[in-house]
Amino acid sequence: MDSNRAWQSWFEYAENDFSQILADKGSPRFLQTKVLADFRRQSFSQIFAEQIIAMFENDISYIIRGLAFKIHAKIGPGLLESAYEAALAYELKKSGLQVRTQVGLPFQYEDVQLDIGYRVDIIVNELVIIEVKSVETLLDVHYKQLLTYLKLSDKKLGLLINFNTSDINDSIKRIVNKL
Repeated sequence: MDSNRAWQSWFEYAENDFSQILADKGSPRFLQTKVLADFRRQSFSQIFAEQIIAMFENDISYIIRGLAFKIHAKIGPGLLESAYEAALAYELKKSGLQVRTQVGLPFQYEDVQLDIGYRVDIIVNELVIIEVKSVETLLDVHYKQLLTYLKLSDKKLGLLINFNTSDINDSIKRIVNKL
């Protein structure tokens, strides 16, 4: 399946899923606002809400995944991590989410706080950590790194995204910490 067809299929799925979320007002995932989106024109980054009262980790990860698909479809594999990180942060901000990049993460050992240079690529709405990669193959150490970041920051959900692939669908990994 070519990337344009995969992209279109994802948007059709997303449109149905959002309709179900909005229809089920008793659901904890209900955003409590009218979400405006034009999935048919594949403009996921134009999703915005008039007033988002509560967004949960899974709702945010859903948006992140869509934007990763969009970026990969536009620019493909082969760039440096920093380029993908900047593009993803831009798209997330454009979607109305709160984004912090290259966030320092201190390490606490017993009574001592050590600022030893750990850096989280992106934190979205203070709930989800994104670790951006552009490598030939994701290694076990990449998963462990993200899980450690989740534990140190006391966050529940992280996404490990490797943009250096021909099929982005297989390169977005969810890592959970007590979720």
